[in-house]
Amino acid sequence: MQGDDKRDAERVQMLGELHGEVMVFQPMLVRDVSRGGVTVETRVPLQIDSLHDVRLTLADKSVIVKARVVHSHISDVDQDIVLYRTGLEFVEPSSAVTRAIFDFIDTVKASRSGV
Repeated sequence: MQGDDKRDAERVQMLGELHGEVMVFQPMLVRDVSRGGVTVETRVPLQIDSLHDVRLTLADKSVIVKARVVHSHISDVDQDIVLYRTGLEFVEPSSAVTRAIFDFIDTVKASRSGV
């Protein structure tokens, strides 16, 4: 290492442009859930066909599932707040995540039917 440089790996300065993206966790309100996806409401627009890691709290379980944006539109505008309603399709969920989603849906349906 040279001088005061404490990095383990050399950095190479970009002479042109190199673009990237950053993932930011945003709160969302789940409007409905199915075995194949969810409809959510957010304050930020989500790009059609983009992939996202979605964390869902299903009663006493929390799961993370990859989901693809299939549709999105503005659902409400109130002063300076815009809400977007977005449909997300689950992409290859693991068997454990699938089981947790199925169990959650079954529990919600049973509690509403009085069974």
